[in-house]
Amino acid sequence: MQNNRTITLTKLRVNNEATIAIAFKFLNETKSLVEQIEGIQWSTSNSTYYIIQKKQSLNYLFNYFKSNSYFVNYSAFKKTPKNSYVAPRKLTAHASMKQMFAALPLEFKELLKAYTGFLKGKRLSQSTVRSYGYFVLRFLDFYKPRTIKEIKKSDLDKFFEVVLAGENFSISSHRQCVSALKYLIMHCKLPELDTEDLKRPKKSKKLPVVLSPNEIITLIQVTKNLKHRAIIGLMYSCGLRIGELLSLKLNALDFSRNQLAVIQSKGRKDRNVVMSEVLKPLLLNYLSTYKPVHFVIEGRDGGPYGATSVRQFLKRSCQLAGITKRVTPHVLRHSYATHLMENGVDLRHIQLLLGHAKPETTMIYTHVAHKDLMQISSPLDTTIEALTKSQKQSQEVLLSRNIIE
Repeated sequence: MQNNRTITLTKLRVNNEATIAIAFKFLNETKSLVEQIEGIQWSTSNSTYYIIQKKQSLNYLFNYFKSNSYFVNYSAFKKTPKNSYVAPRKLTAHASMKQMFAALPLEFKELLKAYTGFLKGKRLSQSTVRSYGYFVLRFLDFYKPRTIKEIKKSDLDKFFEVVLAGENFSISSHRQCVSALKYLIMHCKLPELDTEDLKRPKKSKKLPVVLSPNEIITLIQVTKNLKHRAIIGLMYSCGLRIGELLSLKLNALDFSRNQLAVIQSKGRKDRNVVMSEVLKPLLLNYLSTYKPVHFVIEGRDGGPYGATSVRQFLKRSCQLAGITKRVTPHVLRHSYATHLMENGVDLRHIQLLLGHAKPETTMIYTHVAHKDLMQISSPLDTTIEALTKSQKQSQEVLLSRNIIE
């Protein structure tokens, strides 16, 4: 029989992913304890808290609740009898990458392996090879069973129409796909195609979302978990990309010189950024409490922390802070750059701190820095002021008329 201090752990699939659902009698004390679990999420459709199931997740939850004097019912995870029925796993809308690769003709499988080797030979980053490989896999899956030498421009156009536009890929993904197929044409030396015939769609010119300085402070203050506060503080105060943060090694921190070294970031560039004096006590507290061994921010298994976990707790912290903007980890980097510009830091210096290869990339922050813009008078205010002076009126010119009844 379940009492107030019983936690029930069950199996649950969320978005086709194995998770552990956490059920309990609703008490503020228990709810608060559950919400402090690393990587905790809420499923609206299942009305339950859950975490992604990993190798040590069950042991972690069991020890976590037991140490807080709770009884843990985990009978759902005991071995299933041999004759019991297991429901088949639902597939996503289109087949997984493994399934698509398995269904390819042998010629296409060998081509894809050679293509990824070709990209590595070009010294493209691992993430770029992965992204380009995905798009070429999707194209080969769409194009089969014809031979590769028969590809025409019309085949590529059809692929863009049916797959990229049909599945609502973003413009940036479309641009990536075009680059991937250009490399495919180069690798296969296809006589019917010219890389110049493939045009990338124009980039969407959206202004980045930026938090105000007060919103940043509030965001850090409402974040209860020490590790999470350190993550937000580091990403904002140093303008880090999420990949840079998660790959940050302990030897990158130089407290004596107030510097943080970002090694081999995007474009295989190293850079140094200034470490915040205000953040140092919080960071030292975090390091002495969590005692990471290799990475500054480590997961439970000692490996790098997960990007998904960062996005999840950041979303919860924004809700606690009353921030309604759509905040991603990269918004903290945008905010860092914008606030530097509003504080009068030279554009070239901001470019170096952000690790941008081209000044044009940094120029976008000139469009979102508000300090100088807010000092510009509206032409309507200027016109009214001029009219008031020219008419030598003791009373201001108003937009509304005085109506005498």
